[in-house]
Amino acid sequence: MSKILVIDDEKPTLSMFRLFLKVYGFTVLTAETGEEGLEVFAAERPPIVLTDIKMPGMDGIEVLKRVKEIDPVTEVIVITGHGDMDLAIKALNLDATDFINKPIQRQELEAALKRAKERIQLARHKSDEIAVRRQGEAGLIDIQGNVSSRSEPFLAEAFQKAGREVKGLVLVFNENASINGAGIALLTQLLLDCQKRGLAVGITGLSENFRKVFEIVGVNKLARLYDSEAEALAGIGARN
Repeated sequence: MSKILVIDDEKPTLSMFRLFLKVYGFTVLTAETGEEGLEVFAAERPPIVLTDIKMPGMDGIEVLKRVKEIDPVTEVIVITGHGDMDLAIKALNLDATDFINKPIQRQELEAALKRAKERIQLARHKSDEIAVRRQGEAGLIDIQGNVSSRSEPFLAEAFQKAGREVKGLVLVFNENASINGAGIALLTQLLLDCQKRGLAVGITGLSENFRKVFEIVGVNKLARLYDSEAEALAGIGARN
């Protein structure tokens, strides 16, 4: 049974997480402060941590930094309030791998946990997270797991391979994929290179969370966001 740590200063929220996460098969560890949460993390080393971003004393951003210092591969999901996208993006820049909004919706929680579990399974096989294929006159790059600074050689190689003698590129994100701040910076640079070459790029498969992030940081100005692979293929064809 996998361990998970939940850090939140609101007792009703912790009780809700205990009920939900036990049903999902987790051994649930809880803490009401950031300081207590770090003590539990250091002792138990759970692979997944859920932390509220706004707490008295040590907040979730500081918890995130400390957890990543102790174990950089830990999956940290931050809990934000609606309208706190700036904090969510700040957390992604600090290597958080996902975020969910309060009030917690069961569907969003399930999706975030599913993404975290899949990324843990893929963590030891980084080269398998990015694959290239060809469809007609388009190059497609399939992305799963977590896109981060560690993805740089694989993603750069994929762009190079997929971009040969094609009219455009489509990035197909797996439903459980995520991208942190370093990954967004890397992707932005690769998309700028495509723009200089006049190569149209479409992106599809993003979760709602990361679609919002891409729009806020301006990735959608470099590559159009589509709801499906078929729409993306048609879109890049129409733009060439």
